[in-house]
Amino acid sequence: MPVSIIFIFGLLIGSFLNVVLHRLQTEQSIIWPASHCPTCKKPINWYDNIPILSFIVLKAKCRHCHGQISWQYPLVELATGIISAWAYCRFGWSGDFFRTAIFGGFLLIIFVYDLRYYLILDQVIIPAMVTALLINLSLGLGVWGMIIGFAIGGGFFLAQFVVSSGRWIGGGDIRLGALMGLMLGWKMVLVALFLAYFSGAIVGIILILAGKKKMSSQIPFGTFLSIATFLTLLFGQPLLNWYLNLINF
Repeated sequence: MPVSIIFIFGLLIGSFLNVVLHRLQTEQSIIWPASHCPTCKKPINWYDNIPILSFIVLKAKCRHCHGQISWQYPLVELATGIISAWAYCRFGWSGDFFRTAIFGGFLLIIFVYDLRYYLILDQVIIPAMVTALLINLSLGLGVWGMIIGFAIGGGFFLAQFVVSSGRWIGGGDIRLGALMGLMLGWKMVLVALFLAYFSGAIVGIILILAGKKKMSSQIPFGTFLSIATFLTLLFGQPLLNWYLNLINF
């Protein structure tokens, strides 16, 4: 199957993820009512709901009330298309492709919501945990690998929460760590945690030096955990092998 078809399908999924993100924030049903402008509440016609293209044609404004359309919409659609195409290029038409694409969708929701609202919602984490468990079991990932990964991921952040009395991290990080363990298994969750802390430290230092953040500033760490988990889904084993070869050099 051409990767362009996978990319277009990913764009369509991204449009749905935008609906999920908006309705999680407004506490509306994901199924009902139909897509509508958040400003004037008028239904959105199908030709105004084409991923990316409609945003460009409408010049980022509602056709009816001319209310501004957030850049989140095309960016999420584009990101989902890239996630799907990247997973397909990496794994081909296989179980690992579907696993990575589906997990990537959940991780993208977590990434965007934490970036915008500094929250990691149970309404996303719990369905993602169930999905991760079922998919990984169907692909033959050992139960114990997931259980240990769940304990390592969740326990790592739980320990920090207890030691800091909740000052360093929140409960959402604990549950996200547990989800990472279920998605990746115990070996790969260690890789993802390393990537998240390494990238988070670099970005944090850059923001502090640029005067955008202070040492005491809050950073949505779920964004780094989400990206690290997705990259580990794609390249976890090669990264682990590279690191092991490096320390044995």
